[in-house]
Amino acid sequence: METTAKTGKVFKGVVVKSAMKDTVTVSVERYVQHPKYKKYLRRSKKYLVHNPGNTLQVGDTVTIRETRPISKRKRFVVAQ
Repeated sequence: METTAKTGKVFKGVVVKSAMKDTVTVSVERYVQHPKYKKYLRRSKKYLVHNPGNTLQVGDTVTIRETRPISKRKRFVVAQ
């Protein structure tokens, strides 16, 4: 019997806040086409990401991946 590991979501984003212990806030942007006018819009969402050792600074570009819940709002860890 083999077990296959599920791969979660992977995003690229920019660190916008690093004031918390072992946590950074990462803003992820995506392009969405307006349904009626067909113009492309930028939409962003912020995620709380586990950063062990506080190694990241504001402005760093990072890759984050989904993992098990670490706290109430943290479900991502730094992949790179």
